[in-house]
Amino acid sequence: MSHALRTLATGVFSAQRSVSVRPLLHPVSAAKIQGPQRSRSDGVKDTESLPFDESLLEFLVCPLSRKPLRYDERSNELINEELGIAYPIIDGIPNMIPQDARMIHKNKEAEKPTES
Repeated sequence: MSHALRTLATGVFSAQRSVSVRPLLHPVSAAKIQGPQRSRSDGVKDTESLPFDESLLEFLVCPLSRKPLRYDERSNELINEELGIAYPIIDGIPNMIPQDARMIHKNKEAEKPTES
């Protein structure tokens, strides 16, 4: 048994010495991966943001209520009137994550004047 083990080990070590190992991947600089850099920290909005395709309203619904949404061109948001929330549209893509939506109006009962 030890002879077979010794023969196997010798064969493995001799095979490793005869095989040349070359890397399959070549190093790539970060600039090639990321492409052109854009700074969003300057506080200036892009004037060339992509427009929202209003034909998508036929398919998009609020993820919370499953009700249709209304596009507000002025604020560039999708509005759910029933829940009073607005989903932002960034570069023509609606952000439908409920945690990223903002409240757009107060509770209607709080707006009514109380009668004395």
